[in-house]
Amino acid sequence: MIAALDHVQLAAPPGSEPALRAYYGEVLGMTELPKPPALAAGGGLWFGCGPVQLHLGIEPDFRPSRKAHPGLRVVGIGAFAARLAGQGAEVVWDERLPGHRRFYSADPVGNRLEFLEPIGHHPIG
Repeated sequence: MIAALDHVQLAAPPGSEPALRAYYGEVLGMTELPKPPALAAGGGLWFGCGPVQLHLGIEPDFRPSRKAHPGLRVVGIGAFAARLAGQGAEVVWDERLPGHRRFYSADPVGNRLEFLEPIGHHPIG
């Protein structure tokens, strides 16, 4: 029985770690997670935010994922979109998912990312 989604892995080209670290860590506000030494030798990075983990693995013949993508739920999607746009990231709104506000963007190596928030979501606090 499947209990939960542990992580999503995206591919990245060799040498892209500095750009990925800046984007996922600084722009998205995720925390870089340590990789086990045996896996760290192959390059790439792991990031987390709460229960969400994204792993970025180095792929020598890299091609960005333009259709397949992780869907990342956010709180305060308007402010989040403005933050990304202010950092130079493209924000493409898509109103086709009933009950949600969402937009697409791409990481520095061209991987597609979806950010969404249910309409009427009110954070606790």
